[in-house]
Amino acid sequence: MIPMSAMKNTVTGQVLRFVFLVSLVSSAAAIVACGEDEGGGKPASSASDKGGLVGNPAPEFAVKALVGSSKGNVSLKSLRGKVVLVDFWGTFCEPCKKSFPKLQDLNTKYGTSGLQIVGISEDEADDKDKIPGFADTYGAKFALGWDEDKSIARAYKPETMPSSFIIDRKGIVRFTHVGYHDGEEVEVEKEIQELLKQ
Repeated sequence: MIPMSAMKNTVTGQVLRFVFLVSLVSSAAAIVACGEDEGGGKPASSASDKGGLVGNPAPEFAVKALVGSSKGNVSLKSLRGKVVLVDFWGTFCEPCKKSFPKLQDLNTKYGTSGLQIVGISEDEADDKDKIPGFADTYGAKFALGWDEDKSIARAYKPETMPSSFIIDRKGIVRFTHVGYHDGEEVEVEKEIQELLKQ
């Protein structure tokens, strides 16, 4: 690699700086873009979450479920004793279209064993009515609520959509997953199995 100081005053140096900056900006844009990893790479965040929630009590919330068998209000407090996966998503989120079928598979497989999935929509008011249709299209039968005032997102601070927080039976955040990554559902399933055994 050529040091930046050697690139300062030459035409080649200016071209190299430009290429470097363009690739830096492109990389940053890819990381920020709605949490998808097309290459199926490792999750951006898991048990060693840098967001500060892992190992701490999950922030309490209550939300009106617009979709799912739990229609009415769903609160984290009412789910104590279950393993809870809280997923932040939006109808605008392309990776969420891929993650929802995976979440529904987990819901089907472990729902009767003590897993509760709650999807928290971060859609704007104009898009709230799209939530039931999104659920139908992508097969979600788990509880989906709308974070009307964004208070739940302020408490959890999801980095992107989708972002998932896996909470144990005692209400402690044990794992987080930021973005969608092909194949990550295997890791998520192992984490859920581990917590269901406790």
